[in-house]
Amino acid sequence: MIHPSYVELMKVVNNNVEFGEEPVVNSRYSLVLAASKRARQIIAGSKPMVEGAAGKKPLSVAIDELYKGKVKILAPEEEDEEGTAQTAEAQTEEISEESAQASEIAETAETAEETVSEEATEE
Repeated sequence: MIHPSYVELMKVVNNNVEFGEEPVVNSRYSLVLAASKRARQIIAGSKPMVEGAAGKKPLSVAIDELYKGKVKILAPEEEDEEGTAQTAEAQTEEISEESAQASEIAETAETAEETVSEEATEE
C-alpha cells in the first residue's frame, strides 16, 4: 500500500478549510496535478522542503511535501493571479535571451563576411 493514501493526503491538504468553504482539493485528480507540478519544479532545480529527500524520486518528494504541509495548493483564481506575474517575468527573460542570441548571430555573420571579403581581396 502506498503511504500516504490519497484519502489521508486530501484530509491534510484540506485541513484548514472551514465549514461551508469549498475544499482546496476535492478529487484525486487535483492531488495528481498539484504533486506533478511540484515534482516538475523540483526537477527544474527547486530545493526540496523536506528532509530525507536525497535519493528519492521528485514525485515522492512532492507528495511528502504535500503531506507534511510544506507546500500550499492555491485555488485556481489565486494561481491565475500569481501565474500571470510569473508568465510576464518569464516572457521578459525569454526576450532578453533571444536578443542576446540575435546579437551573437549578427556578430558571427559580420565576422564571416569580413573573412570572405579579405579572402576575395587577397585573390
